[in-house]
Amino acid sequence: MIIVIIIVVILLIGIFFYNSLIAKKNQVTNAFSAIDVMLKKRFDLIPNLVEVVKQYTTYEQGTLTKIVELRAKAISGNVNNAEKAELDAQLSSSIKGLMVNVENYPDLKANTNFINLQTTWTESEEQIAAARRTYNSSVTDYNNSIMMFPGSLFAGILNFQPIAVLETAAEERKNISAKELFNN
Repeated sequence: MIIVIIIVVILLIGIFFYNSLIAKKNQVTNAFSAIDVMLKKRFDLIPNLVEVVKQYTTYEQGTLTKIVELRAKAISGNVNNAEKAELDAQLSSSIKGLMVNVENYPDLKANTNFINLQTTWTESEEQIAAARRTYNSSVTDYNNSIMMFPGSLFAGILNFQPIAVLETAAEERKNISAKELFNN
């Protein structure tokens, strides 16, 4: 009778840890889909932004073409999450460069549509940053669960693998030089 009770207790503990790991893994998936929704919103802004900028600039065609190509790749559906994150980083970098170059076009800076798009873009960036923080928090919670004892025992048996957190690109970690910004 005691052996049956021990087996039942071990089974209940196993079920508890399994359900806990599944819940945390689903939380990570949910957090990533929140990032995906924010990226989609931002990708939808790009055609409007490109059209408004096109009306005022003739020298930024290379940048605009690159932005359109990156957006097309990102929304094609043929990229995995890591590739999507890389495309997003490249797109963010290109848009930031474009926003800096807008300083050279006073008429564009004064355009109401551009100002509204720029404001919406900034809000989207802030929402994406918040979604990334939530994702990284969920990943950390999940990774702690599968790496710490006794969860590591069950995670090993059930083949749960650690998930990488989203990291900031090395390019974005550099200090911004105001001198370089105004010399371009």
